[in-house]
Amino acid sequence: MKEYNFKEVEKKWQKIWEESGLHKTDFSESKNKLYVLEMFSYPSGNKLHNGHWYNYAPSDTWARFKKMQGFNIFHPMGFDAFGLPAENFAIKTGVHPKDSTDKNTVFMTEQLKQIGATYDWEKTLDTSKENYYKWTQWLFLQLYKKGLAYKANAPVNWCPKDKTVLANEQVINGTCERCGTQVIRKKLSQWFFKITDYAEELLEGLEKLDWPEKTKKMQFEWIGKSIGSEIEFKIKNSDKTFKVFTTRPDTLLGATYCTLAPEHELAEQITTQENLAKIKAYKEEVVKLSELDRLSASREKTGVFTGAFAINPINNEEIPIWISDYVLVTYGTGAVMAVPAHDERDFEFAKVFGLPIRKVILQKGTKIETELSEAYTENGTLVNSHGFDGMESVLAKQKITETLKQNGKGEAKINYRLRDWLVSRQRYWGSPIPIVNCEKCGEVAVCEKDLPVTLPYDVEFTPDGDSPLAKHKTFKDTTCPNCNGKAIREVDTLDTFICSSWYYLRYPSVGNDEVAFDFEITKKWLPVDRYVGGAEHATKHLLYARFVTKALRDLGFLGFDEPFLSLTHQGTITGADGRKMSKSLGNVINPEPYVEEFGSDVFRVYLMFNFAFEEGGPWEDSQVKAINKFIKRLYNAVQNGILVFETQNNFVQTQEEKKAGSELYYVLNNSLSGIWKDTEKFHFNTAIARMMELVNEIYKYFSLPKENQNPATVREVITKLVLAFAPFAPHLSEEMWRDLGNTDSIFKESFPKYDESKLQKEMVEIVLQVNGKIREKIEAERDLGTKLVEEIALSNEKIKTFTDGKQILKVIVVPNKLVNIVVR
Repeated sequence: MKEYNFKEVEKKWQKIWEESGLHKTDFSESKNKLYVLEMFSYPSGNKLHNGHWYNYAPSDTWARFKKMQGFNIFHPMGFDAFGLPAENFAIKTGVHPKDSTDKNTVFMTEQLKQIGATYDWEKTLDTSKENYYKWTQWLFLQLYKKGLAYKANAPVNWCPKDKTVLANEQVINGTCERCGTQVIRKKLSQWFFKITDYAEELLEGLEKLDWPEKTKKMQFEWIGKSIGSEIEFKIKNSDKTFKVFTTRPDTLLGATYCTLAPEHELAEQITTQENLAKIKAYKEEVVKLSELDRLSASREKTGVFTGAFAINPINNEEIPIWISDYVLVTYGTGAVMAVPAHDERDFEFAKVFGLPIRKVILQKGTKIETELSEAYTENGTLVNSHGFDGMESVLAKQKITETLKQNGKGEAKINYRLRDWLVSRQRYWGSPIPIVNCEKCGEVAVCEKDLPVTLPYDVEFTPDGDSPLAKHKTFKDTTCPNCNGKAIREVDTLDTFICSSWYYLRYPSVGNDEVAFDFEITKKWLPVDRYVGGAEHATKHLLYARFVTKALRDLGFLGFDEPFLSLTHQGTITGADGRKMSKSLGNVINPEPYVEEFGSDVFRVYLMFNFAFEEGGPWEDSQVKAINKFIKRLYNAVQNGILVFETQNNFVQTQEEKKAGSELYYVLNNSLSGIWKDTEKFHFNTAIARMMELVNEIYKYFSLPKENQNPATVREVITKLVLAFAPFAPHLSEEMWRDLGNTDSIFKESFPKYDESKLQKEMVEIVLQVNGKIREKIEAERDLGTKLVEEIALSNEKIKTFTDGKQILKVIVVPNKLVNIVVR
């Protein structure tokens, strides 16, 4: 029997696929098009880990499955190459980020080819290459022209040691995740995209997306639409005012104090002289906290009284103004009316500082005088609210807002939690921002014909508080596109999420240096039909891509408004300790030793069989060997089958073969039916289990004497098995397809269909009863006539021992199930 050498076979087929152009897409033909895409990898490390394989190999199986259904597949892969990880690696090792990135992308490309995926390598991209970031800068300019890109001062997380801005997610318990230094808050001049202009549309568009409900919910909550009122408070003995946004104007008469964010512009202006030192000291402490820390429910509330008072616009009551870190200047107006009886945070703050708690919403079944042990935050009946007493909350919200509007003190308003997207970074390894600052003309966009603004190589990128590009004189000093006078380039670089917000548009047009994306190809092939990647990107990459798509639609570049029609999240493979794999925890599993020992196909099938794709689970080393054993068994079954139909020329059918063949066809069609349904839904583990069942049944058939094995049956079953297995183990299946006498790729064939009529067994078990007691079980052909079944039952030798000499009163036949003979 032919032995299978995976090392030779896998290299052989990878070479054949590449040389034959099997995976190249013909973009002139969009009939049955299917754009399949996985989130691309970061080449900051030098190897793919098993998490990459877990995303890419199963997704490739789905793509191959759809290809064999007749879909015209486009399945590209690229590299998200800019960003902090590569720059930090460079700082640590002294290797320039361009050099390390280029080296890593070459190495990772070879690893990706090893997976055996259907990637069209002529359409790969690298976001750090000029031919890509030229168009990232073009995208920036389009948004800038539309007024969707602007510059403003903004508070950021700042690491004093690394001298760089940190995202909220990089701040752990108030310290830098990389060096452990206490993080502070400081204001910097930053670039933003006006994603908030699309807040409502981003919400509405979620309904039509075939995305996991959990992901849609995360975006829904992140955007955070709130319907309420904006209310203006006057400051006592001052002409200054401030506004608050609230979803509960019905509680306005329960406000016993107001709270400003420490960063609020009025915080120091309204503070009395005797409280100013305390306010300043408090603000210095607050800058050490991240927004995540400030919003933590477990932190005790802190704050300082300003000495100033606000006038409640509904009843002219004077209430004290405090500052506290639980109010954020980046959310709402940066000020809140505090109603401790009906807001949990306000209740906790009031308890700490002994502030009044006034009940104005009565919970059904309670009394006004009952003291609150916690804030009551639901709707109810208004009390202690003067002219609004007795109203239900819904009506009171409307009436109080109307009263405020009549007095010029408030109005109905919709607020969003979503903030504009901060897109500038004080780092080196990213796309330069195509803006110059001219002494005469001010802020000026670089002309499109002059793109890209090239990122220089000879830069000192060790962080020292300034953007590295600010120290590169020949980059920084330039001329103004308007007046040709002296100008200074923007020295910050763009957030790498901009690179990934539009990359899906670029893939089909890779190689076209004239446009970011070809209009006709984009019209025919976009948007992405199936996107696969991690759920951790729900409120960043996935949201940003949706915003950019809608903006480009409004600019006239796109005819659709959602980038990814269908989304699937892969689960997480954890270490044996149950924790998410991490280098710092020492529990990362490198796939290379397994691929070297068992081959890519075994590792692909292991990942798909051992884990439910959307759930993941703990790594179990021994299961790789079990899958290797199964694949060898399947391969041997095919080789045995080939021997049967190549050498069998004296087939003699027996009753035993007829029964075994019927059972084999039943299992074949039942398995194929399940494989179709399971693979479509990314349920690869159960699809593989069905193939295992089929292989077991094939071996049962092979236990018949050789002359009683029907070569036609064997050929059909083995052929369909190989075809069904092809998307899962492409190299092995191509080889077996050749062994079966075929000369072209198996992926030009159709996925095997199942016969609906064979989904029921031809032979059924019939229970024979006498007076309701089971006396025998027999097998008979399905759907035999009632009369014939009755005759078979009455003539059964064992049944005769219970009926001889007795009167048969009646015979009850339940088709395909039982016969009950009633005697006395």
